[in-house]
Order: sequence, then C-alpha cells, then structure tokens
Amino acid sequence: MIGTTGTMSRPSRQLPSVESYEHEVLAVLTEAGEAMTPGEVRDALGDELAYTTVMTTLSRMSEKGILTRRRTGRSFAYRAVVDEDEIAARQMQRLLATRDDRAAVLSRFVGTLSDDDERLLADLVHSTDPDGEHGTTGS
Repeated sequence: MIGTTGTMSRPSRQLPSVESYEHEVLAVLTEAGEAMTPGEVRDALGDELAYTTVMTTLSRMSEKGILTRRRTGRSFAYRAVVDEDEIAARQMQRLLATRDDRAAVLSRFVGTLSDDDERLLADLVHSTDPDGEHGTTGS
C-alpha cells in the first residue's frame, strides 16, 4: 500500500496489549499448575508469538511479582503466584527493596494507615513466627 508520502506502508494492525499477553500467560501457567519454560508457555498459547516475546513477557511478570522463576539448565521455568494477596505482598517487598532507608519508608507507610489497619499490622507482626508463618508464636 502506498502512503501519502509516496512510500510503501503497512496496513495498520492492532497488536494485543502487553497486559493481554500477561493475562493469557497467567491463565496458561495457572491451568498447568506447575513451572513451565518459555518454550512450553509458547507452545501452550498456540499463538504465533515469537519466543523472545514470550520470554520478555515472563521476565517482566516475574519482576512484577506475578510469577516466580527458578533456573532449569540454561533457562528459567516460571510458575504463577496464585494468591492475589501474595502478588501484592511481593510487589510491596520489591518496592521496599529499592530504597536505601527502609526504616523511613516503613515509618511513612505505617503513618498512612488507618488506626484499624495499624492495629492489624501490629497484631500480625506479633503473631508471626521467625519463619514468616502467621498465627503462631515463635517459641
């Protein structure tokens, strides 16, 4: 097709958004219930996506805390974090890890909480054992 400048142009094609790829990838990994490599995810999607697109999407989702990954040979295998609360907690942890003065960040965070949420947080801290399990006392 000839564009208005006299040069060849491609017809515009609406590409799926990154978020839609992420939803599809998350659905594949959740359904599988086990870790999958980028090649396995690509095969399961049954799409014409490039391997590098799948690999980049998986990597970004891992950085966001939506997926976990472990090294398998020269590649990684990815697993869905199935609990929305865990996803939020991982994202908060990742954000906290970017700051040098963690005490200042946590202090300001606590300062933004409602009284009820602050009490809940204090209760959770006191009821968490050293291994991070809730509802136990670290004896």
